[in-house]
Amino acid sequence: MKVGVVILNWNGLELLKSYLPSVVKFTYNHVIYLADNASTDESILWTRQHYPDVKIIAMQENRGYAGGYNQALKSVEEEVVCLLNNDVTVTEHWCDIIARLFETEPDLAACQPLLLDDKNPDKFEYAGAAGGYLDKYAYPYCRGRIFDTLEVDQGQYKTTIDLHWASGAALFLRRNAFDRVGGLDPDYFAHQEEIDLCWRLRLAGHKIGCASDSKVYHLGGGTLNNINPQKTFYNFRNSLFNIVKNDHQPRWWWRLFIRMLLDGIAGIKFLLEARPRHFFAVLKAHFSFYKRLGDFKHKRKKSTALLTHKTLPQPKIFLVYQYFVKGRRHYTSLKKHS
Repeated sequence: MKVGVVILNWNGLELLKSYLPSVVKFTYNHVIYLADNASTDESILWTRQHYPDVKIIAMQENRGYAGGYNQALKSVEEEVVCLLNNDVTVTEHWCDIIARLFETEPDLAACQPLLLDDKNPDKFEYAGAAGGYLDKYAYPYCRGRIFDTLEVDQGQYKTTIDLHWASGAALFLRRNAFDRVGGLDPDYFAHQEEIDLCWRLRLAGHKIGCASDSKVYHLGGGTLNNINPQKTFYNFRNSLFNIVKNDHQPRWWWRLFIRMLLDGIAGIKFLLEARPRHFFAVLKAHFSFYKRLGDFKHKRKKSTALLTHKTLPQPKIFLVYQYFVKGRRHYTSLKKHS
């Protein structure tokens, strides 16, 4: 099975110089695309000069992660695609391993490799580690990463296809499933759009996986780093979008209310930590959420009519309590007490 590896780029020339060589070297027998989000640097020119076999998809405006990939995939023919960040180093056979998994698992719609930290290669990387889950209030966490606590990779997490979400840093997708659920939602612009997509894929009866024999190293923060208040804004706002759009359990509105209260507590914590810009980012996130609430209620109705499974098992874990009160900082300790 041939995979279309699509690298979304916006003014990332220096990242391409550092990370594209490994992708070209280890992605043989597959097709590599550079999807350029209207860069003003020389990303396209440099790629054409140094890697003429990389196919260029030049877009006329910056559509963000979701809109950029939705547009770029219209020019990609392969049935399985990989949405790959421009700050990822890949390893030998990384793509072949996951391609074979798609061949043997017909229900698999999304999959990621193990995501390790390019700056600290022994540790998992924040954006996806060994694959993601959601707690009962839609807080995302990973095998290998709970909030800001990163575990050392000791081979403790094996291949699985029972995840809630796979990381957008290196996200393999089956195109017909992707198209069936409507693709990525451009209203997110950045952050958590892969969680929304994977949630809809699961509602439609598909599976999400992680292939532990495939490893990549992610720099992270290439677009917005962890200390940027804009990242706080997107993460808080888009988590609320996810609940309204995708939580079809009874009393979903109560979980939304509790999550918003927890956001308020997080905002106060930012103030106590002398991080006022992040406090205001949380406020801004909530105001933006209120402004778009009607739109997302409409998205909820529209998507529900298209999906085959309207409910999924309700997660039992309350991540904030387990992490901050009980001090359980690793995925395995959460599972023991779920």
